Amino acid sequence: MKQIQFIGVTPTDLLNEIDKRIATLKKELSKEFQPKEPTELLTREEVCSILKIDRSTLHRWTKKGAFYSYPIEGRVYYKRNELDETLNKYKTGKNEGKNDKK
Repeated sequence: MKQIQFIGVTPTDLLNEIDKRIATLKKELSKEFQPKEPTELLTREEVCSILKIDRSTLHRWTKKGAFYSYPIEGRVYYKRNELDETLNKYKTGKNEGKNDKK
């Protein structure tokens, strides 16, 4: 084991510096490891109700790439967070679809 000599540093000062560094690291780690919210899946009917559109419009927008759909066991779902992100893009004028098809 190597020895480290601290010249001009009192044990109290050393402990204070260690405590500050640990507190900083703890804050950084807690930001990175926040529990994630579970993904809320919406049915086509729920999306149509939220957006106040017809199912044919939702189908067309999905086909054009404005929204991702997730077929699961014969049903089609949309992720709430992706729906909100896409709507915010269109709201702010960045209206590039998620699946731009040409």
